[in-house]
Amino acid sequence: MSGLEARDLALARGGRTLYCGLSLALAPGEVRVILGPNGVGKSSLLLALAGLLAPQAGEVLLDGVPLARLPAAARARAIGFLPQNGEVAWNLEVETLVGLGRLPHLGPRAAPGPADRAAIARALEATDTARFARRPVASLSGGERARVLLARVLAGCPQILLVDEPLQSLDPGQQLRMVALLRTAAAQGAAVAVVVHDLPMARRLADSALLLAPGGAITAGPAAALLVPGCLSRLFGVAFTDALVPGQPCPAGDAPRARAG
Repeated sequence: MSGLEARDLALARGGRTLYCGLSLALAPGEVRVILGPNGVGKSSLLLALAGLLAPQAGEVLLDGVPLARLPAAARARAIGFLPQNGEVAWNLEVETLVGLGRLPHLGPRAAPGPADRAAIARALEATDTARFARRPVASLSGGERARVLLARVLAGCPQILLVDEPLQSLDPGQQLRMVALLRTAAAQGAAVAVVVHDLPMARRLADSALLLAPGGAITAGPAAALLVPGCLSRLFGVAFTDALVPGQPCPAGDAPRARAG
């Protein structure tokens, strides 16, 4: 199949096994949200899907080809990855930083051409950061910087977009714009996977969901079936209202695990 596919992944971090036998497919035009309590391996999964963390078992394939067999530049052209709390090593102007997203498309010592400049302009416009183009990154707020870092990813025009908690430093208006932006990327043909903790926003965002529970249990399916109070209460051990507002923690013995499926 086309898109990004994980087959029977086993992942571990710090000597601790996170889960085994995880399989998923990210199809063009789809937004998949990844949810679960802290420490279950959501960010580790994105790293593995991006080819930045080697699994203990299983493999990740891009358009049917194992990532391990693809040159780094080819992976970088196809897969855009935005980590949680992205750091900026140099205090570059915003436009220059966003332009780094075009590097996988350039040959050795090649200068950006018209197509590269157009992609950079589109990314700045889409993320509402064009007005910051001449400002140094260090002068931006945390939320503004988060949008600039997403613009850098979008400038590369990836077919796969992996985004780790993009809403955490944004105000409500910018959260809604971010959701719309990721939905637009999918509508334009990208396969999108997003780690998110804001459950109402996850509902707005997702076509499908992957729930990772403590102990390695995995549940996958349509967002409409999984992003509901019953499933989420079992996943997080907290009672939710239908608006996905958390209430009191469930008693310790009443917090069942999500089941594989």
